[in-house]
Amino acid sequence: MSSKKKLNIGIVGYGFMGRAHTNAYRQVSRFFDCEYEPVLKAACGRNEERVKAFAENWGYESVETDWRKLIERDDIDAIDIAAPNNMHKEIAIAAAEAGKMILCEKPLGMNSAESKEMAAAAEKAGIKTLVWYNYRFVPAVTMAKQLVDAGKLGKIYHYRANFLQDWTINEDVPLGGEALWRLDAEASGSGVTGDLLAHCIDTAMWLNGPISSVSAMTETFVKERTNSQTGEKQEVKIDDACAFLARFENGSLAIFESTRYARGHKALKTFEINGKDASISWDLHDLHRLAYFDNADGDLRGWRSIHVSEGEHPYMDKWWVPGLNIGYEHSFTHCVYGFLKSLEAGEPEFHPNFSDGVKTDVICDAVLKSARTKSWQEI
Repeated sequence: MSSKKKLNIGIVGYGFMGRAHTNAYRQVSRFFDCEYEPVLKAACGRNEERVKAFAENWGYESVETDWRKLIERDDIDAIDIAAPNNMHKEIAIAAAEAGKMILCEKPLGMNSAESKEMAAAAEKAGIKTLVWYNYRFVPAVTMAKQLVDAGKLGKIYHYRANFLQDWTINEDVPLGGEALWRLDAEASGSGVTGDLLAHCIDTAMWLNGPISSVSAMTETFVKERTNSQTGEKQEVKIDDACAFLARFENGSLAIFESTRYARGHKALKTFEINGKDASISWDLHDLHRLAYFDNADGDLRGWRSIHVSEGEHPYMDKWWVPGLNIGYEHSFTHCVYGFLKSLEAGEPEFHPNFSDGVKTDVICDAVLKSARTKSWQEI
């Protein structure tokens, strides 16, 4: 029997992110040396049949159909919020008031006002929080952070990022309900800005520092869709596409773009940073590779492709042998590992936490306001 300290997890939500988070809880103690071990104590969802099937498949000990009852339980240490965005605030504040740790999906709130309330409740309660900005924990992205922090790129001039998909091009795709709530502004808060660009913004500020101003444009290409629950036509109020310019506090310039109307792209997520001395770029499609150009290479100058799989590369000594790839799901495991090690060390904060989530939501709000007003927005 394991002698590790138990961290009892109660998760709200059993969809895509519920599965991703749960897989991370199951795998982290098998591959990483942690004092704490997540225990799948309870899964919660409104559909009893679905949540029972989820719990049985993943190994949760019990189920609830009311998140309030989940939070009231004395045997739950941490609440994982993998529910639609419009549920984040109420669940998080109640969990904080009950003294539970919180691990919440992104974006933190429907807007920055909500996320600030959530962060204030967590701070008042003195609890540890996490926001699932998992791309920070892809080994190649973590390596990019190490290169930037070590000054390898020199003064940063440019940052560019995109996140492109194509799954909503068909006008017959409905909105609302369990599978398509991201297309309903009442449940999601925004479209690609909060769903996709939030990831890009978090990564950008983690790598390159705070954003100081933005100028954006958005478009909703399909103006009406059928509501999957009512069968009635409904106005689409989310942004289908967004592009914005930004300035960072370090003086560098940036271009961000996201859409769900880029035919042929299912999940093209990239970033590139250009510095005085070197440049780096990364592509989710080849997530195990980091492209690097160093001007100091002289006659050998050229873009090199670093296969991030060596034991000295971030996290890779815990997995297989050099040369073998890991995938998207491993980023969630690394995120949980960092959270557990922070808990073990008694650190007051883990990153990304609710404070980081607020910073990203503030940028998202400024982007959407800029698009509405057709003006630059200072942060």
